[in-house]
Amino acid sequence: MDSMPALTFGQRLKLYRERSGKTRAVLGGLVGRSAEWVKAVETDRILPPRVHMLDRIARALKVDVSALVGELSDRSAVVNGPEHPALASVRDAVNRFSFSGAVPPQPVVAIRERLTAAWRARHQASDHRTVLGALLPDLVRDAQQAALTYEGDERSQAQALLAEVLGLAQMFLAYQPAAELLWRVADRAMVAAQESSDPEALACAGWFLCQVHRDAGDWDTAMTVTLDVASALEARIDDANANLLALWGALNFEAAYTAARAGEDGRAWHYWDRADRVAQRLPQGFYQLQTSFSRVIMGAHAVTVAVELQKSGEAVRQANRLDPAAIPSRPRRSRHLIEVARGHYGKGDNEAAAETLREAYDCAPETVRFNGYARQITLDLINARSVRADVRDLALKVGLVS
Repeated sequence: MDSMPALTFGQRLKLYRERSGKTRAVLGGLVGRSAEWVKAVETDRILPPRVHMLDRIARALKVDVSALVGELSDRSAVVNGPEHPALASVRDAVNRFSFSGAVPPQPVVAIRERLTAAWRARHQASDHRTVLGALLPDLVRDAQQAALTYEGDERSQAQALLAEVLGLAQMFLAYQPAAELLWRVADRAMVAAQESSDPEALACAGWFLCQVHRDAGDWDTAMTVTLDVASALEARIDDANANLLALWGALNFEAAYTAARAGEDGRAWHYWDRADRVAQRLPQGFYQLQTSFSRVIMGAHAVTVAVELQKSGEAVRQANRLDPAAIPSRPRRSRHLIEVARGHYGKGDNEAAAETLREAYDCAPETVRFNGYARQITLDLINARSVRADVRDLALKVGLVS
């Protein structure tokens, strides 16, 4: 595996196909292509497929798209999110531990207020990564000091806060070139949540950890983590407050998302239905800060499930049932619009895809700038025969052209 970075895309595809025990004919059948087409890709006689076919291949081979693409070309590097200027300071805060008693820890209540304000700022800001990049270093340091310093009940509360702060840090780190830090943050959040014995902290940390496993292509572990945490909480749900109920619903949707990523149609919609039933039990207008779980978000979740299942027409139909403006979080609304753009692009409607990506950018530029699908579709549209002026403008703003 040490030689993997030197392999071409075709060589990587052949290696993962053979490792999975599939013939070219079998893989071709799974993705709607011929064995000859697979051979042509493996021998680098044709260019690597575009984003939707890459998704199909990765799902058929049970690997992540990044494992197939790697760092092979300028194209693959271009569609990865850039490094945010604040990444170094966030990394430094995560990697430092204050054991000194010279400065007393911040009160738990004060850290909680700052953390809640940070979540709200993230949802309201179009430049949400920049906002988090400014807030996280001090917040991470203070939460870690509190978790190390306090004893008894205050220590448990501080551990729950630390888990949530690290979850917020994971949202900042996602899609940046900091994979090792992302894993460290997710693992430490789960440990802190377990130490806290707080069911809401455990649910939230499990939700975040599932995403890291899923995005790494380890769908089996992602599903196991999600269902284990959801199962551990189930006995508490009848008497749960709205926040814990929403977190449990969010875990059920993560199971749906993971199943959809793995191409398991029936299982994906089964868990979506479960999540939707939970959403209907929430108070009207309730919006869970960490996960965005709510009644309104289930429409966006339906689009995501359909897109991941490669059902582009269904994704667009689901999108037509939801007014994006109803999603109160700007970055979450922008991400939803990216999923809608994926649906349009999968249908071959480049004009609608471009227009929707433009809407997503206007809503939250940093969401588009760091999202691999948005960057990939924009790049593909730039390389199309007829390029609209607004696509060129978007590519310039996203950083794909200079």
